[in-house]
Amino acid sequence: MSEPVAEPIHQTFMWVVAHPDDLEFSSGGTVSKLAKEGKRVILIQVTSGDRGTQDRSNTPEFLAATREAEEQEAAKRLGIAEIVFLREPDGSVVPDLSLREKITRMIRTHRPDVIVTHDPFRPYALHPDHRAVGLAAHDAVYPTARDHLYYPNHLASGLEPHKTAEIWYFGSDSPDIHIDITDTFDDKINALRAHQTQVGEAKELPERLRGFSSDIAKDQPFELAEAFKVIKMRT
Repeated sequence: MSEPVAEPIHQTFMWVVAHPDDLEFSSGGTVSKLAKEGKRVILIQVTSGDRGTQDRSNTPEFLAATREAEEQEAAKRLGIAEIVFLREPDGSVVPDLSLREKITRMIRTHRPDVIVTHDPFRPYALHPDHRAVGLAAHDAVYPTARDHLYYPNHLASGLEPHKTAEIWYFGSDSPDIHIDITDTFDDKINALRAHQTQVGEAKELPERLRGFSSDIAKDQPFELAEAFKVIKMRT
């Protein structure tokens, strides 16, 4: 049985995700739980999801603006303190030095205790943006954000290096922490309903996600869960 709660010393959590709704689907219950506990949650939204539609009347510009507005509403419903939109192109994210610098800048700006992102090492993960964002975030945490000789222009602008305590990967095949979202599951669904371009009326969504969350909570002392693989930064 894995540890069901986050360490109390962790106060600031930063999600780094590829698309609007990635946070809500993977971690909405956890985010609501943390916010209600008084933790600070920051969302770094790498793309604005400007290609994520099957509606041929949408343009990338219209879809990006719409999905950013949906994400802002969803974040408000979950108690997220701040969102930063990096506006990388949807479907074309590359884990290169440019993206690593942008994420490093966000780490040094917001100084999170925990960074939560896509598991880039999950076998057969389909979406290239998920893999790219997870890998870029992973590489930004260590050693880049920690050591002052990386991006000295950050120091010149007043951004000090920062050592993050932990990385949490969602979507992992080998999670080792399960968060009880029994009391915040409805908050997760409420936040997802803000993403109307993606879930529509969401009539079947609560039942489907309840079943999924129940499966994750199997062998745990609670009904519903979200799960993460935790990497502790010891160096």
